[in-house]
Amino acid sequence: MDAVLTCMVDEKLGPGELNGKLIQTVKEFTGCDGAVAFRSPAVAFSYVVKALDLEQGASVMISALAPSWHYSAVKNLGFTPLVLDVQEDDGLVSVESVQEGIKNGGRILLLHETMGILPDLEKIIATGVPVIEDISHSVGSVYSLSASEESQAKPEDLQKKAGMLGLYSILGLEANDTVTAGGGAVLIAPKRREWSILKKFTDEAPETDILPDMNSALGFIQLKEFNRNEEIRKSLYGIFTKSLSSGKNKTFSRSEENPSTIWSFPVVLNGSFKDAKQYASRKEIEIRPAYEKSVISVLGEDEQSKYIHAKSLFLRCVLFPLYPRLGSESATKIAKVLGTLP
Repeated sequence: MDAVLTCMVDEKLGPGELNGKLIQTVKEFTGCDGAVAFRSPAVAFSYVVKALDLEQGASVMISALAPSWHYSAVKNLGFTPLVLDVQEDDGLVSVESVQEGIKNGGRILLLHETMGILPDLEKIIATGVPVIEDISHSVGSVYSLSASEESQAKPEDLQKKAGMLGLYSILGLEANDTVTAGGGAVLIAPKRREWSILKKFTDEAPETDILPDMNSALGFIQLKEFNRNEEIRKSLYGIFTKSLSSGKNKTFSRSEENPSTIWSFPVVLNGSFKDAKQYASRKEIEIRPAYEKSVISVLGEDEQSKYIHAKSLFLRCVLFPLYPRLGSESATKIAKVLGTLP
């Protein structure tokens, strides 16, 4: 918090030195070639489509369970949102749904790695579609890449952090993201070629597009503390998963090959949300719908019915509190509720 207080005392509230520190920390954390911190994920995406020179009206594929800003940003920039259904066991778009989207005219894929869980991105990229990773939940997750028989790659070369496989990546810093700065986003270019193209546009960005130092200070500190906080989140996740397994509800499946970030604790209910919320409230635990502000939430009922798995999760998936400063007393109380949840 010293960095934030320094901003306030020195009245250095606009983009400046701390914005640069945040960018440097992101580069060290991910291994990317270049990055720029913007005031919102939507602004970041607007620079992606400039760098890609995407023609107006082109179809951009997005998940039905991605944050609703995906839908509004695509439309507001003059493109067509092409919504894809998800897999019910992890809430992610599948290779098959992407292939179908390409057949229906999808030009690029804005891929939200929901709940910190990683998709089968190697196979998705193999379809040939340009992928923009949204790592707002999955930052810190690791892809274990497959090696061909003739490959001479070292073991460490087969490990890539989330955000390093797409053409560009967006790390949201909004209130409900894994790393929060109270608002904003970092646009990441994993490789030099993409960075050189992007830099031509971002060098000319007006100051009103760039993340102020106040927010940058918060994001910088959270990234510095990420590994310590993630260890606490994983410990809580293990306790909660064990408790949940004794009941009749479930959480999403996670690949052991691809270590994933713990963003929150989603529970896919066997019963109704109303019953679960009332039960948890009696035990002084607040739960909320996991996808209340997702793409599917802004679609009409007729449109929602096209996305069978996404709609099911939209109605039945809830989030239980899971954050580093939760405390042992609250964690014990939540664990008990998870094991007895109707």
